[in-house]
Amino acid sequence: MHMADRFRITLAQLNATVGDIEGNAARAQAAWHKARDAGADLLALPEMFITGYNMQDLILKPVFHQTAIARLEALARDCADGPAIAIGGPTLEGARLHNAYYILQGGTVSAQVLKHHLPNFNVFDEERTFESGDVTGPYVVNGLRIGSPVCEDAWYEDVAETLAETGAELLLVPNGSPYFRDKLELRQNVMVSRVIETGLPAIYLNLVGGQDDQVFDGGSFALNPGGALALQMPVMEEAIAHIDLRRGADGWRIEQGPLAHVPDAMEQDYHAMVLALRDYMGKTGFKKVLLGLSGGIDSAIVATIAADALGPDNVRCVMLPSEYTSDHSLEDAKAVAQALGCRYDFVPISDSRQAVTRTLASLFEGTEPDLTEENIQSRLRGLLLMALSNKFGEMLLTTGNKSEVAVGYATIYGDMAGGYNPIKDVYKTRVFDLCRWRNAHHRDWMMGPEGEVIPPRIIDKPPSAELRPDQKDEDSLPPYEVLDRILELLVDMDASVADCVAEGFDRATVEKVEHLLYISEYKRFQSAPGTRLSKRAFWLDRRYPIVNRWRDRG
Repeated sequence: MHMADRFRITLAQLNATVGDIEGNAARAQAAWHKARDAGADLLALPEMFITGYNMQDLILKPVFHQTAIARLEALARDCADGPAIAIGGPTLEGARLHNAYYILQGGTVSAQVLKHHLPNFNVFDEERTFESGDVTGPYVVNGLRIGSPVCEDAWYEDVAETLAETGAELLLVPNGSPYFRDKLELRQNVMVSRVIETGLPAIYLNLVGGQDDQVFDGGSFALNPGGALALQMPVMEEAIAHIDLRRGADGWRIEQGPLAHVPDAMEQDYHAMVLALRDYMGKTGFKKVLLGLSGGIDSAIVATIAADALGPDNVRCVMLPSEYTSDHSLEDAKAVAQALGCRYDFVPISDSRQAVTRTLASLFEGTEPDLTEENIQSRLRGLLLMALSNKFGEMLLTTGNKSEVAVGYATIYGDMAGGYNPIKDVYKTRVFDLCRWRNAHHRDWMMGPEGEVIPPRIIDKPPSAELRPDQKDEDSLPPYEVLDRILELLVDMDASVADCVAEGFDRATVEKVEHLLYISEYKRFQSAPGTRLSKRAFWLDRRYPIVNRWRDRG
């Protein structure tokens, strides 16, 4: 029998929702209809698509993984007549739970590939949830022998090498690979290595969409032997691509497909925050958000991200002035809301503040005003915003940047109150850059208006919490260029105090920053989730004790 010399694969870079087994199966089936219409031999979906990813301990619940397995078997029956399906999901070998890649053909599960290398670093705890599977040979679809290293398995030589030695003619790698800055380039370099080592064409298929703090950025691609890029799918967006393989004298080659534009790191960060918020809302059932708009840069960029994610009609901006709020802050806040086309509410806190002051007067007698009174203002704002949230079913966004989150320059139960923080992993200096970038660029995935939505004055004025007369952030903190670099060293690079001093920073300043970083752990423990943009986001990437007497004084 003569084997065909052509093979068509439909790649479905789709947005799965964790726990929505029925919905994910429906998405897979809709993609299968498209694949069948396109005359494909195989529809490929990403890692763990049936359950969504990253499931954390949900996957350990027997009724959950049993339901997912049964749904995959039903999907095989429903899609018996047409292209085969490759789709990620859990599987059981006796009592052992595995991360598997299922091949559905002719109404049944014809093969299962088990993930061998389980990632157990930064956001991943797969050794906690899965057992490592043995490396097996390729599976066959319409005569083509395909090897599928599952996600992490492609980052090591051994799995792809074994597949090549056991007759694989193509590598199809399903992934649930979350975004961090410059990740796509890293993935492509790794996959080029696999292609050069094995001499086989390779397809890297990634999940897309937000899941809590993590963003899966898509960006699927295909490489031919030698490492030439045969296909580049878009980042941060759902997409379906049909790719054709042709067999010649020197084996299978992927025919050249479209190469989507890959945006720069600034745009990818911004898109990630928009996608993360949009999915966090959509997947939890919220339609609208509100936030306190202070006239400062952080709340301005968060309002803009919200407008771009949800549409300006779904964003309520609330100005909550006290007597320390400057006129320019009032003007600037209103200007942002108007430029975005968001609802703008004005709720002065003076009366409430006086009431609290009177309530506490007898207990506070004989004491001097201090941070307590400043924090009462912030907590009153939190109280009023949460009241609006409850009354109107709008989720409260919090707006602390990574610099503030790092050193605790935020009031717990005050401006830290809220359900999601899009800029949690963005240092202050980068917030400025993002504001300038958004003012100058507009894309079709943004639901907010184009043009200069953040007045230049907001970007240029010195940052202030405005909780006391003439307050500036730099009264309490080093200048943000200094602070952010010290934090990058201490947090993102795990550097020592001596490393920071060697780079030219004042030792006392570095020790102060380190101290603030460590004593703020309890605040971060109680803070809202936010979009992960780096390899060292606060939460799963950096897990520190709350009680911690260590200080680096070497």
